[in-house]
Amino acid sequence: MVLELLKNVILLIALCWVHGLITRYVDERSPLGKGLSGVLFGGICILGMMVPMTLADGLIFDGRTAVLSMAAFFGGPQVGLIAGAIAGAYRAWLGGVGMLPGLLNVLMPVLMGLLYRRLYRRGRVAFNLPSLLLFAIAVQVLQVLNLTLLPAPKFALFMQDAVWVLFLLLVPLTLFLGLLLKDAHVQRRDRLALLQSEAQLRAITEAVPDLSLVMDEDGRYLKIKSPQTDLLLDGGQGLLGKRLLDVMPVQQAELFMDFIARTLASEQPQTLEYELKTPIGQRMFEARARRMDARFNGKRAVVFMARDITERAEVEREQRIAAIAFETQQGMIVTDAQTRILKVNRAFTTISGYEPQDVIGQSTRMLGSGRQPPEFYQQMWRIINEEGQWQGEIWNRRKSGEIFPEWLSISAVRDKAGRVTNYVASLTDISERKDAEEKIQHLAFYDPLTGLPNRRLLRDRLQQAAALSRRNGHFCALIFLDLDDFKNVNDLYGHQAGDELLCQVAQRLKSTLRELDTVARLGGDEFVIMLEGLEPQPEEAAAQVEHIGSKLMLALREPYRVSEHQLFNSASLGVVLFNDEAHNVDELMQRADLSMYNAKSAGKNALSFYDPLMQEMVSQRLQLEHDMRRGLSEGEFVLYLQPQMNHLGELQGAEALVRWLHPQRGLLAPALFIEIAERSGLIAELDLYILKQGCQLLARWAAQPAFARLSLAVNTSSRLLYKDDFIAQVRRILAETQANPRQLKLEITESLLLSDKHEAALRMQALQSLGIRFSIDDFGTGYSSMAYLQQLPLNQLKIDQSFVRVLPEISSLAIVRAIMALAHSLGLEVIAEGVETQAQWDVLRDNGCQFFQGYLFSQPMAVAAFESKQWHEQPLNAGRVG
Repeated sequence: MVLELLKNVILLIALCWVHGLITRYVDERSPLGKGLSGVLFGGICILGMMVPMTLADGLIFDGRTAVLSMAAFFGGPQVGLIAGAIAGAYRAWLGGVGMLPGLLNVLMPVLMGLLYRRLYRRGRVAFNLPSLLLFAIAVQVLQVLNLTLLPAPKFALFMQDAVWVLFLLLVPLTLFLGLLLKDAHVQRRDRLALLQSEAQLRAITEAVPDLSLVMDEDGRYLKIKSPQTDLLLDGGQGLLGKRLLDVMPVQQAELFMDFIARTLASEQPQTLEYELKTPIGQRMFEARARRMDARFNGKRAVVFMARDITERAEVEREQRIAAIAFETQQGMIVTDAQTRILKVNRAFTTISGYEPQDVIGQSTRMLGSGRQPPEFYQQMWRIINEEGQWQGEIWNRRKSGEIFPEWLSISAVRDKAGRVTNYVASLTDISERKDAEEKIQHLAFYDPLTGLPNRRLLRDRLQQAAALSRRNGHFCALIFLDLDDFKNVNDLYGHQAGDELLCQVAQRLKSTLRELDTVARLGGDEFVIMLEGLEPQPEEAAAQVEHIGSKLMLALREPYRVSEHQLFNSASLGVVLFNDEAHNVDELMQRADLSMYNAKSAGKNALSFYDPLMQEMVSQRLQLEHDMRRGLSEGEFVLYLQPQMNHLGELQGAEALVRWLHPQRGLLAPALFIEIAERSGLIAELDLYILKQGCQLLARWAAQPAFARLSLAVNTSSRLLYKDDFIAQVRRILAETQANPRQLKLEITESLLLSDKHEAALRMQALQSLGIRFSIDDFGTGYSSMAYLQQLPLNQLKIDQSFVRVLPEISSLAIVRAIMALAHSLGLEVIAEGVETQAQWDVLRDNGCQFFQGYLFSQPMAVAAFESKQWHEQPLNAGRVG
């Protein structure tokens, strides 16, 4: 009996193993697969019931409970019910006393298997040996309970002979079947997963457009798959079995061998970019390789995949170029077709102040300044739509709110259908250029000190005014304005104070005049005023100008506050009226200039209208300048001497003066030509001429006992003193004439020392080392600073005749005494010029003056007359000596 049940168990195990082999190739998830599995399990149960353990007629025992419970667990409801239905039908067909419990023992394991399956899937129980053992015991216990439905004698017989056999064989059968079916299920699942993986891998391999290679550690081609037949000859099949060194240049083969070695030595995939010559030309590849776990022919190998990235590399190169071009010094903006900003570069942020997050997604209208009218933008977009691009100057707004000028270029980007997809704009901040242009414009047309129009702009406005006055018949006026004695401000307070005064003058002129009038500065202290829209009648126009001129002079006479000093100044004005284009700009300016000089001659602080007689005077001055140049070259200038006496009335020397013996005009005094010489630059040449004549005279006197001890004073201008070769010229003249330098005295004025006091001191010291002495002429009327008296190598002070003329008045006497006290304290001689009366001489002598010069002793005379005069017979208290 036990043997029969054991045979049944073995049969069921074998049949279940066969079932696993059969269903290995069937998809159990499909209805067909589930039906086939259920039929097979049902058939196994039938075969088991055909060789059962039989206790009595109609009372059989087999392993159906184990088979059906596992069928339900692994196959699910469909498999379990099909198998149970087949097994139940067969058991019902067998009939007998145990049919009812037998049918229950078909239904019960199916339900128990499904319950176990449900609990397992919900995670309530595990499918392992302990839980499976408990499940098998529970199934057998329920089978025993079902058998209680047998007649008592039959159940007693079962309990006596078969119950222990049932538990002993069917519980292990359930365990064994569960593990067997689980293993079969796992194998089937793994096999399906492997098939799926292989299919997926095959699909991926076929879909990937990469060149695939398997190469061993020696660089031998083992497998080749080329998606493009033109990348390798014959699709690469001719390379199989060959090594890299057989088919590639050595340098490139070594590159790949190093790559293979690096891949074999690493757990991670390795990458490489390389160029390779292919049948379709030089191409760029990106390779990726990984070490294979399996060996090929006993050698390590790598899987090598290479992708043709030639087009991508070219695109990347173009993108890099585009990125570099995008990040230029110009601001760049990319928008969509609706002008919403998509991208900006760093230069845009630098120029506008907007960060990318501030503007991306916004309309470009946010950058507008509002300066351009809508018509401007309409025209701009019309050109962009028609021509595809636009460029020009535009005003935009920074993030700070500042409006700035920029040069903007906009280009439209179109797709293949010609539709606009984007706009690309480049912008350049031209603020500095505009500022530079304005500065250049200002420098070209405006005075840098006062900001007034300069000569160029004045000429332009003057031409326009002349043309306008001709059309409307109204008079215009041109006024030349020159500050009186402005040089004294520079001399006394320095050029910075002078510049500040000029700026205040410019401001007063502008505030006094009308808006339509022009105030210009020509340079120095010369201003020009142009009045427009005057009355059409000349008398009324002149009255208007006179009224305006009076207001100007009154305004300019008001005190000025300059560097903590209160200064007073006046101006001389010259006026010319015009109302047509009969006279050009140069003529008008010349006539106004002449009028101004006429105002100066009339005593300054005056207004003078143009007089044709002034033109004649100018012409005479020009002719005189021309004659001077000729006269210097032909020796027409002659030396005159004025004696210098001591306090005893004895002759001590003379001052060398100049006269011009003009061929047509006769003997001319210095007052008629010195100013012209200074303005024309001939003064230095004239001074040098007199110096040479004086040295020749001293050399001649040296041989005459009556004159050998006399000194000769020669005037020296600033142009001559500051000439680069002045000292060399003096040395040359002394050497040529053999004059005694100790008898030579150079007279310089105070104002001459203001240009460069340090340089003047150096030159004077160099000449003093030769024996030449120096005298300050017109002392007290100019700079009169104690500083230069200490610093300069002076020998003598000459009291100006303006102080001597009014002696013995108390105020003048006080000044004379102060000058002499100052000179004596510094060890300097004092000489007074302009002595014309005995009273003047007496006062000067009584107060310590040592030397004298003036008409009291003699007028200037020719050298021959000077030498023929009996100076030793001069009485001490004589009246006028002539």
